[in-house]
Amino acid sequence: MSLIDNVKATLKSQDTEGAFELYVTRTPGYLWACLFQWMGVHPIAVTLMSIAIGAASGWFFYSEDLGMNLIGMGLLVWANWYDCADGQLARMTGKRTLIGRILDGFCGDVWFFFIYLFICLRVQNHNIPFTGISWSPWIWLLGAWAGFRCHGRQCAIGDYYRNIHMYFLLGKDKAELDSQAKIKEEMNSMKWMSKDWFHKLYLYFYARYTGSQEAQVKSFHKMMQRLEEKYGDNIPADIRENFCRESRPLMPLTNIINFDTRVAVLFLSIGFGIPWFYFVFESTILEAVRFYVTGRHERLCERIMEQYTD
Repeated sequence: MSLIDNVKATLKSQDTEGAFELYVTRTPGYLWACLFQWMGVHPIAVTLMSIAIGAASGWFFYSEDLGMNLIGMGLLVWANWYDCADGQLARMTGKRTLIGRILDGFCGDVWFFFIYLFICLRVQNHNIPFTGISWSPWIWLLGAWAGFRCHGRQCAIGDYYRNIHMYFLLGKDKAELDSQAKIKEEMNSMKWMSKDWFHKLYLYFYARYTGSQEAQVKSFHKMMQRLEEKYGDNIPADIRENFCRESRPLMPLTNIINFDTRVAVLFLSIGFGIPWFYFVFESTILEAVRFYVTGRHERLCERIMEQYTD
């Protein structure tokens, strides 16, 4: 088997990975995973290194020196390779743990928290272009809106749509498509004063995260409810194929609102000395893409409901 074939074998689904992700992100991640497997490194250690490297990249974006900025860009790319490697390594070695899943879940959030923080610190003492108005406090408000409101919703829904696609493509057992109701049911079956307290705490936050995803896909949940009422867990193959055929063109757009495109614009904004532009791009262009993807996906679910459940 070729290197690319080996990389593809570690992916959850090729439908959800574009050419850029395969060659620029997943392949280096796979090579790191192979090295870590040979060295006997645990996937959790790889995740922790990814968090530390990605967080450190933010400091280099504080400087207005391009050389320092390039180091920060290199660190963020390196952190992303490790973020890919930890999951691939876990699948290669069978070392999948709850703590590993938790750490991997907020890895990117830690990176971008520090990146946003240092961008705001860098920009606050400058004036808004073409005005004599200081960026402070406006850059902090813009950064908070872009980060907490836009970034979080974009990444959450992009991830959820990929999991939905894998559910119909690969089946329930191979997709990480959980419902808030079932998570809460499992959480409520545990006691805080027991050995399961940590798992219960994880489920509490995971339920909140899943709820934020579900709030954006109401038609999907109506469709799933009707399909389950009619077919149970055995959704017919023709429905799955029909759904995947129409869902597949949306997968590249989900990648746009996740890591690759936003980081490319971040690097360009930093490189040209206008880091504030990244916040504007995230709050406008990426939000427009999110609205478009959500609208198309919801209409797809409505068509499936009308065709197969009415």
